[in-house]
Amino acid sequence: MTDPQIAIMMLVLFIGIVLLGFPIAFTLIAMGLGFGYYAYAKADWLSNIFDNRIFDLFVQNTFSVMSNDVLVAIPLFLFMGYIVERANIIDRLFLSIQMATRHVPGSMAIAALATCALFATATGIVGAVVTLMGLLALPAMLNAGYDKKLATGVICAGGTLGILIPPSIMLIVYAAIAQVSPVRLYAAALFPGIMLASMYMIYVIIRAVINPSLAPKPKKEDVPPLGKIVFQLVTSFVPLFVLIMGVLGSILAGIATPAEAAGVGSFGGLLLAAIYRSLSWARLKEAVYLTARTSAMVCWLFVGSWTFASVFSYLGGHSLIETWILGLGVGAVGFLIIAQLIIFFLGWPLEWSEIIIIFVPIFLPLLSVFGIDPLFFGVLVALNLQTSFLTPPMAMSAYYLKGVAKGRVELMEIFTGIMPYLAIVLFAMLLLYSFPGIALWLPVALFG
Repeated sequence: MTDPQIAIMMLVLFIGIVLLGFPIAFTLIAMGLGFGYYAYAKADWLSNIFDNRIFDLFVQNTFSVMSNDVLVAIPLFLFMGYIVERANIIDRLFLSIQMATRHVPGSMAIAALATCALFATATGIVGAVVTLMGLLALPAMLNAGYDKKLATGVICAGGTLGILIPPSIMLIVYAAIAQVSPVRLYAAALFPGIMLASMYMIYVIIRAVINPSLAPKPKKEDVPPLGKIVFQLVTSFVPLFVLIMGVLGSILAGIATPAEAAGVGSFGGLLLAAIYRSLSWARLKEAVYLTARTSAMVCWLFVGSWTFASVFSYLGGHSLIETWILGLGVGAVGFLIIAQLIIFFLGWPLEWSEIIIIFVPIFLPLLSVFGIDPLFFGVLVALNLQTSFLTPPMAMSAYYLKGVAKGRVELMEIFTGIMPYLAIVLFAMLLLYSFPGIALWLPVALFG
């Protein structure tokens, strides 16, 4: 076998092993070291089996990941999200937005989407948002007579917005891999994120207007006095909104780097938890533990994927794929469609972290060939990865929700409920293809 054929076999073997359930980070490391040992083997390797450059490469990659300034923001944003999640803000936020929008058709679903968007912005963790909103909003909507499919679709779709809306962890990871400014990437993703959340809300309102029985209006006796509604908004929505806008605003205004803003956000999360009297030693310890665990997972994924990708490229895998795509004779639009289709199908068996760290780097060298802005490509990928959580049969957001629904909804009902939102994501991608300025206008306006 030639080296490029071995590289393709390496890629196919990795996907097969992951589908069997093996840990992804350590599978990447093992395969990178194994195939790399073959790739970098010397003629007299039997005389000293440890004299192989793959070990030097692995150590260098580990040091590069641990000293990467961009990745410092990941544990800080994670910590901010876990603290906010445990500050008991979200239940008040959901209730206050629901009462404030009570005259809007489908007000409870609109409140759930708005809460998901704000919470996703604060955490960026899909599983946490879907799980918490499944415990909080789903019973409230079902008890109010909402259609099960509509209610579950709202929570699953809203929970995935954290992939796209800054300060998204996924965008930080992409920025580190693509070697682009995370600040510009945040600016590029802001309008598409708002656009997608708004399209979700418009769809809900249209459905509620056409068929009011899907989303009954709240009863008059359930609506508290106006003064109480205002008080709840001021004490729940305003503090979290100020925290998020402070973090995002300082980044987009160029006042602070993402890591610095994340540090301030973490302190702000602690302050909010203290103000709401939910900051305890047990909750703080749990937030620190979850932050360390998730950060370690991301870092080892980077180490493994960079080692894997280096060996894959050294064996000629990247060149083979590049030659194949260029041989198709497609233009920039054709390349984008091929790349997004591949990422779409990879989203069924794999999560966003594996796709971004392992497969997106295969396409990055071709961006300059086709004249595609890496910021635009990153936002397209972030939009596309929404589908990895919404596409049956491996729609992870559906499984997160089913796990906390306690038998009140069936999995097929959730799958049916999320299909319209999947169509909305695809339509949003089409809009972005047609009007790239949706993503590219703000970075140029802010930074030139």
